[in-house]
Amino acid sequence: MEKLQNKVAIVTGGSRGIGRAIALRLAAEGAKVVVTATTKAGADKTADEICQSGGQAVGFEANVVDVKQVESLMKGTVDQFGALHILVNNAGFTRDNLVMRMSDEDWNAVITTNLTGTFNCIRAASKIMMKQRSGKIINITSVVALMGNKGQANYCAAKAGVIGLTKSVARELASRNIQINAVAPGFILTDLTAGLPEAAKTAMLQSIPLERVGTPEDVASVVAFLASSDSDYITGQVFNVDGGMVMG
Repeated sequence: MEKLQNKVAIVTGGSRGIGRAIALRLAAEGAKVVVTATTKAGADKTADEICQSGGQAVGFEANVVDVKQVESLMKGTVDQFGALHILVNNAGFTRDNLVMRMSDEDWNAVITTNLTGTFNCIRAASKIMMKQRSGKIINITSVVALMGNKGQANYCAAKAGVIGLTKSVARELASRNIQINAVAPGFILTDLTAGLPEAAKTAMLQSIPLERVGTPEDVASVVAFLASSDSDYITGQVFNVDGGMVMG
């Protein structure tokens, strides 16, 4: 049974990695998916993959930092599919460096995209969902928001901010039957992590009780659950998908 039949979902940063896997999984569960990326070609690539598999999807060029583009995304989604039931805030990136060497530009760019971009999308989507008196918002954070990580002060701060944002907005919108949760991936095999030095990969594996790296599909499975009616009594929570790396 397709648990998301007749639902409409937006997945930001859906051109590759975790975002792509989430878009594919939501579509497989029956959702009509709007895939966003900073380039139309990137968004269309995932959307086309969904359509070729028999699903419904469109690609949409949108930079989550740009408020006007975000508002256009929300309007375009409703114009295309008639509603918005699910928002997955996945768009983000890293610019790693030690604090003493980190530039203002790298600090601001990561905070703005990962945190402010998530806020922009939540604010715009909540207006639609409040009128519907229903909705699911899933924010992709990271286990480093909980444990810190050397050389990623900007990214850790942004992703920790996403957790605080998730809990605050969950309280604000609960009365309108809108559930908002966060998913915190651990060491997930993507294009970004594939390029890590072998020594770093080995050290990371030693910190994972399940003794393997995660896959984008592992994350997508949890997102699909949170997007479905199975999670109707869950809000303001953070779900670690990390093989046991962070406990407690």
